Amino acid sequence: MKKTNRKEKNIEKKQHNKYDKGQIFVKVTAGVLAILMVGGTAITLVYALM
Repeated sequence: MKKTNRKEKNIEKKQHNKYDKGQIFVKVTAGVLAILMVGGTAITLVYALM
């Protein structure tokens, strides 16, 4: 019984700490870069069509 309790506690801890600071930073940075790429493409198209 004690082994299952330890496993359950470990599973709860893993689910609770699903995201750490590094993963959040990477996702935010990727989002900012994606916005910059889309914006750059749009600006390039506007200048090319003028």
